Amino acid sequence: MRMIDSHCHFDFPDFDQDRARVLQQTIAAGVEVVVVPGVRAATWDSLLHLCEEESHLVAALGLHPYFIDEHQLSHVRYLQDLIMANAQNVVAVGEIGVDARKPELERQWELFRAQLDIAQASNKPVIVHSVKTHDEVYAELKRRDLPKRGVIHAFSGSAQQAQHFVDIGYKLGIGGVITYERSHKTREAVRQMPVDALVLESDAPDMPMANHRGERNSPQWLPDVLAALAELRGESPDWLAEKLWRNACELFERDFSGISRKSCSHSLEVSL
Repeated sequence: MRMIDSHCHFDFPDFDQDRARVLQQTIAAGVEVVVVPGVRAATWDSLLHLCEEESHLVAALGLHPYFIDEHQLSHVRYLQDLIMANAQNVVAVGEIGVDARKPELERQWELFRAQLDIAQASNKPVIVHSVKTHDEVYAELKRRDLPKRGVIHAFSGSAQQAQHFVDIGYKLGIGGVITYERSHKTREAVRQMPVDALVLESDAPDMPMANHRGERNSPQWLPDVLAALAELRGESPDWLAEKLWRNACELFERDFSGISRKSCSHSLEVSL
């Protein structure tokens, strides 16, 4: 089986002490591509460098609402320039979005809309963070009608909300939440969705799987999500893994097959 982790913050300091070892274990587990979304301007350059050094890692760039206090409007122009200058190496605009748990909602929306403009101008898909804002984010994405659509990261809404996003061409990022049996609403929503609408993600170092609760999450545990999804949907893990691989390639408009089975570099031992 081969898998793509469509969302992992592998550039975070949580991995500074063992990044190379974790990547080796991740590849050994069958996770051959890891998409690393940028979250703030201060780390974009180092993220691009990290992905240049290691072919199994692929970059996206964005301004995450969690770091709203750090963002400036000038970063939007820098983001656009950086994406245009690195068009071949950046697969998406993200992680972007709106989080109702965080302050300055009006400013979050301003930055989100500005980054949707960048996605449209650069012809890139988006990686969308939406917490307690699914209906509003859906309305905005439907109105925008972006040419490349994208993925709703860490989807945890209802079946109706999931279907709304799927109906307008977005995929759903499926992660550790479905490994918890108490997550009835999300598990049922994921069970009902067409398989073409799903991609795997770890969201490491956050959101660990049920059998790793309390630990730093890791992309090497993505097979746990695949196993939970296969059981939930009553589908063969092998068939499902290959289908989800193709979904991710379609989402990011890349054929990642050439990356498969390459050995990873030891240069990642260097702290970012």
